[in-house]
Amino acid sequence: MKKISSIDQYIQRFPESTQALLRKMRSTIQKAAPEATEKISYNIPTFYLKENLVHFAAFKNHIGFFPGGKALASFTKDVKGFVYGRGSIQFPFEERLPLKLVQKIVKFRVTEVKKKYAALTPFADLAAPAQRALANAKIKSLKQLSRFTEEQVAGLHGMGPNALSRLKAQMKKNKIAFKKSIKH
Repeated sequence: MKKISSIDQYIQRFPESTQALLRKMRSTIQKAAPEATEKISYNIPTFYLKENLVHFAAFKNHIGFFPGGKALASFTKDVKGFVYGRGSIQFPFEERLPLKLVQKIVKFRVTEVKKKYAALTPFADLAAPAQRALANAKIKSLKQLSRFTEEQVAGLHGMGPNALSRLKAQMKKNKIAFKKSIKH
């Protein structure tokens, strides 16, 4: 099977009726998250805003929407009547797509991601993988960063030498240092 490299390519693989539903999902997500970019991730259409924001895909009998568990947990009343799991929801082909619900969930995710990365303001000049590494380690400030050794931070998934160099420069400028490592 040919590797899919764009959402357009993904959509074109399906019958026209399914393509129409996928285009509606795509358009709704684009309007709710205009800053997000499109990509293929996990072999399905994905919207990206500093991290994977939401995914959607066509299956045999439904359109799958993947906003993540926290987002769905925030909309439990709204998703009643649909088959849903920890981070996904199914919209059957024979029912009308609940585009207003999709829009609300996407906007929730945008707010969630923006809040998460706003806390990383001192790290705004870092590349997204380094920002994610710090966010995943729950490091939100230079002061919190100083509780770690340089080796610990260098070992975070997504933290490259360039990011580490930038962090060290910021810390030096603010008269903060990494925690001293204890060598045995």
